[in-house]
Amino acid sequence: MNQKITRRAETIFLNALALLLIIFIVGPLVWVAVASIQGENELLRHPPRIIPQNPTLDNYNYVFTGKIPTSYEVKGQLRSRISQEARLIPAALKNSFIVATSVMAVNLVIGSVAAYTFSRSHFRGKKATLNFILASRLLPVMAVAIPYYVIIQTLGLLDTHISLILVYMALTLPFTIWFLTSYFNGIPRDFEDAAAIDGCNTLQALTRVVVPIALPGFVAAAAFAFMTSYNEFLFARFLTQSIDSQTGPVIISSIAGNPDASYTLISVAITLGLIPPLILAITLRRWLTEGLSTSITFR
Repeated sequence: MNQKITRRAETIFLNALALLLIIFIVGPLVWVAVASIQGENELLRHPPRIIPQNPTLDNYNYVFTGKIPTSYEVKGQLRSRISQEARLIPAALKNSFIVATSVMAVNLVIGSVAAYTFSRSHFRGKKATLNFILASRLLPVMAVAIPYYVIIQTLGLLDTHISLILVYMALTLPFTIWFLTSYFNGIPRDFEDAAAIDGCNTLQALTRVVVPIALPGFVAAAAFAFMTSYNEFLFARFLTQSIDSQTGPVIISSIAGNPDASYTLISVAITLGLIPPLILAITLRRWLTEGLSTSITFR
């Protein structure tokens, strides 16, 4: 009887902890999403309301069309808290998506070939080279910021997408190579031997046999490359000066740093910025979970 009560108490305690963790993680995101569909006056009301009384999409309409929400008009005068920078967020998120998708694609192509070589080939200096690649990822980002800036400036690539893609490739490729090498090491060579007997060369064995088996690992590596590039702020701030190449984190930082910023428009910018990662996570969650859990097993 006592054991049953103890087990029940443990279950209740663990469920309560899980609920607190969910509120801690999801709560701020929900609050931001709710704030984005309120007028400025309603958002700043005391006491605040969890459920908006007059939900509206006027804030989103302003970001995409420039039509100023009626809630910002006071006796015919426009309020000063309207944030003009908020209208830049769609273009900035488009830049983020272009850069992140490009880095993800390059990581999968170059990273998979390099990782397969490290996993299946034997050559002098293999272990030292792999350790060097991994160690390069451990350097503090600030330690390489100025050298990267000088290189990009010398190449004449400042304020371009390609500058961000090159830098983010340097930041993400070491992890992709190390991660996929560990993943390939866990795949028995028997599959490739069977493919070789059927007439496949090395590249065909990689693309037709190994890649389908390692699909969860590819998804996990792709998600890491995408999210790292999508959320990166430091180099995006250093290397870009105009909206032609500035990414979402730079513009959101600019909006939030404005002392006259509208909190509802800041919330719209954050909510829009969350949509691509959420779609990626929801779409790929099955392979993502499998890939990360399998990599832990391999280690």
